[in-house]
Amino acid sequence: MKKRIAIINYGMGNLRSVENAVKQVGADVRIVTSPDEVGEADGLVLPGVGALQDCIEGLVAAKFPDFLKGWVAEERPLLGVCLGLQAMFERSEERDVKGLGLFAGEVKRFKSRPGLKIPHMGWNQAKLCKGDSPYWNGLDDEQSSFYFVHSYYVAPEDESLILTTTDYEGVFTSSISKGNTLACQFHPEKSQSNGLRIYANFVDNCKNRH
Repeated sequence: MKKRIAIINYGMGNLRSVENAVKQVGADVRIVTSPDEVGEADGLVLPGVGALQDCIEGLVAAKFPDFLKGWVAEERPLLGVCLGLQAMFERSEERDVKGLGLFAGEVKRFKSRPGLKIPHMGWNQAKLCKGDSPYWNGLDDEQSSFYFVHSYYVAPEDESLILTTTDYEGVFTSSISKGNTLACQFHPEKSQSNGLRIYANFVDNCKNRH
């Protein structure tokens, strides 16, 4: 039986490309605008592009923050994409925005300096830090290439959260994982076969609840 994946629509984000990618790896997909619509989904995706403040305001308006905290506390599968990753942390240098606080740490901006283009945009390597992660099945053991578009990056207080790092004139956290939560700074839906493998691994890690 197909896994049922809910994708949160809080008024911003690349919903259709994420939806298409999740469908492509064999899951049933539902776009949800409130916690009541999530139902017995096997997994939940928090996508996002744009400004973090708008993201948090949209999630608050749709009454998702407490729901997401409960979801993670119950160790149900959650995937954050780009802004969805940044929203999981406590605070951001972007207008001093307060995040969801699912994990301790902050979101920092790349420091401007000669020769460094901001935003960080295009293909770059993600280097694996956890050798036994199910989210990396089928990918290169050392590093794989993904597509990035961002000016901010997460700095977790707990380094055991870090799944991959990426070098952009300095090493930053490009994905995290803890239990059944995975979140990526890169865009898997824009990363061709490697990105589809990330989605497939997430879906595979979800247990059928029906």
